[in-house]
Amino acid sequence: MTDSILQQGPFEIDPILVEVVRNGTVESVHRGRVAVTAADGRLDRDLGAALAPMYPRSSSKPLQTVGMVRAGLELPPELLALVCASHSGEPFQLDGVRRILAGSGLSEADLQTPPDWPADEQAAEEVIRAGGEKSALAMNCSGKHAGMLATAVANGWPTETYRDPDHPVQLAILQTTDDLAGEQAGSLAVDGCGAPLYAITLYGLARAFGRIAAAAEGAEWRVAEAIRTHPENVSGTRRDELALHRAIPGLVGKAGAEAVYAVGLPDGTGVAVKISDGSPRARSVAMAGVLRTLGLSSTTLDEQAAIDVLGHGDPVGVIRPVAETLARL
Repeated sequence: MTDSILQQGPFEIDPILVEVVRNGTVESVHRGRVAVTAADGRLDRDLGAALAPMYPRSSSKPLQTVGMVRAGLELPPELLALVCASHSGEPFQLDGVRRILAGSGLSEADLQTPPDWPADEQAAEEVIRAGGEKSALAMNCSGKHAGMLATAVANGWPTETYRDPDHPVQLAILQTTDDLAGEQAGSLAVDGCGAPLYAITLYGLARAFGRIAAAAEGAEWRVAEAIRTHPENVSGTRRDELALHRAIPGLVGKAGAEAVYAVGLPDGTGVAVKISDGSPRARSVAMAGVLRTLGLSSTTLDEQAAIDVLGHGDPVGVIRPVAETLARL
């Protein structure tokens, strides 16, 4: 049998974190893992395979952005937030990506993101109605790619090969990921946007977010402040991530594909969640449940921890965290 991340961290040990209830009957369940780190970086609480390697996907973007800033990227906060983004493709976000590129003497033609529609349904519909097409700019990772290009230009590095794992931009990002996570990233892969992607543990991801959120200076602080002051740029105006940022003062968070979600709190606490089956519907529910278990409270957390299940358009059930599982944290 070939070597794989699955062998190193079997999903079978991940407990059931979220359940889908319809008319009083549990219809489906989602397993997952949780890592909570203390301000000193130690693993404070965990569930499931928190020490197994996994791909953080776009949850790694704040770490990657710290790496770019350490390597010399200079952008105002609203544009730095876009480098951290899996943006919705709303017009103000696309304009921001254009600004990043133009500031380095580049254009959309330099982006190596695969053409895509805006991630936001309303924004995509507006493009289609206007006769538009998929574009590299609309792809949700275009801000990150623009940041990589701008970092390359700032250092006089080649732009044509910026996605190469051996490119100086990518090496700077990898070194920063190792530093923030406190472990060596491995299992090189290609992310959906074409950029290099490395596996770390959920523990390492939580620790990195705790460090970024608690930073008082340097690249980590700049990235944290960009996310805090412009959370709409990091996701979109209609996203659950934006609602969480606005509900919890000082929080720094980022979701990723395959239902990964990480947040850092200003006291240095880091929280990371991974839903085993990759289902996005369980991601925000699990995170809300974990944050409430840690003692945080807000109307938004209550809403995100109880998503309606519909029957003929009316609520007939709920997607919710499994209280018995979270009680083990």
